[in-house]
Amino acid sequence: MAQATERYGEWPLKRLMTEVVGSGHKSADDMTREQAEEAFRRILGGEPDPTTLGAFWLANRWKRNTPEELAAYVDVMAEGVETAEPDCDPVDCGANYDGKGRSALLGVAAGLVAAAAGTPVVAHSGDRVPTQKQDAYKHVLDELGVRTDLSPSESATMTDEVGFGFYYQPNFAPEIVALTDRRDQMGVRTFVNTIETLANPAGASVHLGSFYHLPYAKRIIDTFRAAETAAVSRAVMFQGLEGYDDVRPGSTKVAVWNEGKEIDDFDVETPEYGMDFESEDLGVSDVAADSAAITEAVLEGDRTDRFADAVAVNAALRIYAADDTEDLDSGLEAARDAIESGAAAERLEALRAF
Repeated sequence: MAQATERYGEWPLKRLMTEVVGSGHKSADDMTREQAEEAFRRILGGEPDPTTLGAFWLANRWKRNTPEELAAYVDVMAEGVETAEPDCDPVDCGANYDGKGRSALLGVAAGLVAAAAGTPVVAHSGDRVPTQKQDAYKHVLDELGVRTDLSPSESATMTDEVGFGFYYQPNFAPEIVALTDRRDQMGVRTFVNTIETLANPAGASVHLGSFYHLPYAKRIIDTFRAAETAAVSRAVMFQGLEGYDDVRPGSTKVAVWNEGKEIDDFDVETPEYGMDFESEDLGVSDVAADSAAITEAVLEGDRTDRFADAVAVNAALRIYAADDTEDLDSGLEAARDAIESGAAAERLEALRAF
């Protein structure tokens, strides 16, 4: 332990458990930025034994991480992330990496529609990430016949050439991927599930994300504010299906933050934008295969049903997030035009050809 202490600092995880975070969710103290940074460097370096690491992850889960702690984790993660910025400035879509299991994943379709309307978009995900190990961006793209095992520089080129780019976690954040087995043994989410969605390998200035409850959205936005490595100056977050970046039908809360300003939140009634149905109506039996088929059919104009409406609204949110439109109404009009003109279908073909 002395050698590890000399390498990392004065706060092994066992000491943090004993003196700071390990006394339960009501009485635990928060870590300083320096303590949190050291803790995550130790974790990435493989220093903690499995029992101590598991206890530390659970303690963080019970007490709930502060934005300052999350920002420290993000900054340490950034040291091992390979960033490749495209010439354009895309909207960064960092949906939950552990995926969806019940409803269609519409982010690929929405991203391509937004791209066809002039708003570049990037998405990033891993492959069967704990704990859910369900379908994410990669799996829909694989079903569509799109290359996903790309280097970050290839992803940046894809973004510039197509308007939609995909960054594959093992190729831009190998240190996080190296934690997969240990995360899998936990059986529950850890703070890694939160921070990996904020990796931003394209160096985008706009983040689009989702949340279950508004306080979580505010915590993520405050994390961007506190992170020294964050390139994000605008964030738009909404209540998503299965915690993903597909907006939930019905009355939905949206949170918007611009650098230097306070967080603004408002309600969106999706029936007013064509999504006059329930979340269950977007259910599918095979998320990857069915989502790919829906993506192709909507972009080709072969579906004009609830899935087409949901794709258009989600594309409008991406256009709005980029600040390329003043409101969702004009973003929705641009999205529908991109589908009806065939421009969105052309973006899909360009993506497949890359």
